[in-house]
Amino acid sequence: MILAGVGIIVAAFFLTRRNIDAAFVSAALGAVAWFLSYRTSLKEITAAADAEADDEEYEEEFDDDVDND
Repeated sequence: MILAGVGIIVAAFFLTRRNIDAAFVSAALGAVAWFLSYRTSLKEITAAADAEADDEEYEEEFDDDVDND
């Protein structure tokens, strides 16, 4: 997230200097950094939800086995 913010700030700096090419590259790199950060956070959330679902499934199977005995 920090790199995304830095990329946008650098792009704004280059825009004030009328260097459009460098501003575009900086903004694009900032956007890529933001998307990668977002992707990483979604992977963590998904992994945690999957682990929780697996735990619930295991508990249900355990409860069924105990009830059958």
